[in-house]
Amino acid sequence: MMDATYFRKALVKLMPGYNWTVHRVPKGATKIVATGIQSSGSNRLSTLEVIYAPDDKGDWFKARSAGYGRRAPWLYENGDATLARALRGLQDYYRHMEGLYRGHACALEAGRKAVTDELTVAA
Repeated sequence: MMDATYFRKALVKLMPGYNWTVHRVPKGATKIVATGIQSSGSNRLSTLEVIYAPDDKGDWFKARSAGYGRRAPWLYENGDATLARALRGLQDYYRHMEGLYRGHACALEAGRKAVTDELTVAA
């Protein structure tokens, strides 16, 4: 069983670029919720929420993140038995989606460029 102080230290160690808030834990509760925020001035760039909730199999961490703005929707969540793997899984998902969308963007860009042979035939 983890306490809130240790949870905060683990979060700051793994993700020091976020300003962390560990929310109040009611007496006897086992679930701990923390929110990390990255901001530039008054603009919120990223929000990361991590939940520690042990179950009958042991520790369980769930990480989810939202993009720009205070009311941005959650984009994706990932759970794992360790904090580091929960966060890494979230990052790996975004890397995968980045590659997928980059491929589609390149295909659209290539589709806007006319092939010179087709232009001479059509003229």
